[in-house]
Amino acid sequence: MDEIVKAALKKWPNVPDCHGWLALDARGDWYMRDERIQQAGPFPHVKGSRVTHDKLKAFIERNYAADDAGRWFFQNGPQRVYVQLEAAPWVWRLSWPAQADGSMAAAAPGVTSHTGLPAQPRSCWLDAEGRLYLDTDIGFGIVHSQDMLDAAQAVEQGGWLPEDLLAAEAPQRFGFVREPSASV
Repeated sequence: MDEIVKAALKKWPNVPDCHGWLALDARGDWYMRDERIQQAGPFPHVKGSRVTHDKLKAFIERNYAADDAGRWFFQNGPQRVYVQLEAAPWVWRLSWPAQADGSMAAAAPGVTSHTGLPAQPRSCWLDAEGRLYLDTDIGFGIVHSQDMLDAAQAVEQGGWLPEDLLAAEAPQRFGFVREPSASV
């Protein structure tokens, strides 16, 4: 967490939490959802405005965390902004280690979160819609759709052995909340 955010928390400790104004889609994109967008429909059916400003995205990603109830949030200075999740709290990007001869020496690609954190997979999960998830040392997430070819290669090579998953059961099984509310 940024030092400026920690200082703001100390200076203003009782700022109310914010719900419904920020969302994360299954491709790792952040969306701002003002009152008009929230009234137009639920996320992800009505997404809102995609955050495209690089410094704002980086600030959100540095200050992204979860509380003890599994609700993910962005700590915006003294205010905690809870995040609606389309699929999972992490979106994984994959990359194979570079080999001098162009071959793939590893049985599975490297895994990095949408926020840039490296992760070590512990288990692999596949839902009925063909979406692949990884449970890692930093948490549970969905593999980015653009990286499914790399993921398929990892499965074919035996690096990952997917287990069946009902996507609706993922939050309870892996301890996260897709739609945090003030009452949780």
